[in-house]
Amino acid sequence: MTPGQIVQEQFSQQMIEAHDFRGDQTLIIQAPALRAVALFLKEKPELDFNFLMDLTAVDYLFFAGGRVAKAWRFEVVYHFYSLKHNQRLRLKVPVEEKNPEVETLCDLWASANWYEREVWDMFGIRFKGHPNLKRILMYEEFKGHALRKDYPFNKRQPLIGPQY
Repeated sequence: MTPGQIVQEQFSQQMIEAHDFRGDQTLIIQAPALRAVALFLKEKPELDFNFLMDLTAVDYLFFAGGRVAKAWRFEVVYHFYSLKHNQRLRLKVPVEEKNPEVETLCDLWASANWYEREVWDMFGIRFKGHPNLKRILMYEEFKGHALRKDYPFNKRQPLIGPQY
């Protein structure tokens, strides 16, 4: 069985979609199941996904030429790798526009700390339980989240000079 099939079997009720393209497995799960699935990926010996390679987000605001072609606006995308088994797995978690928030994975993978801060800074998606969720790329006074599709590209930001 592939890692994706093992996870689908264990969390069938929380699965939204799964596909496999050229050996790259992708699972889309419900947001409340994120921590349980992540813990399963890390601790199950046959999976042993001990490396969080990347964590990012996607804004589907103008997807497919219209306003939100999906039932959700954002997806948080996790890329896991198992050094022991030389396998990769992509996990996607839909996030609603009204309350863009998912659980943090900082306590499971230390690399999640900076990745989650970047997603917060650029997309405005909060990570509940994050130990230090503050901007990492933009300055604190920056207004908005620059990678959201509805962010005005010509918006003027407050000028921040040297602090004496």
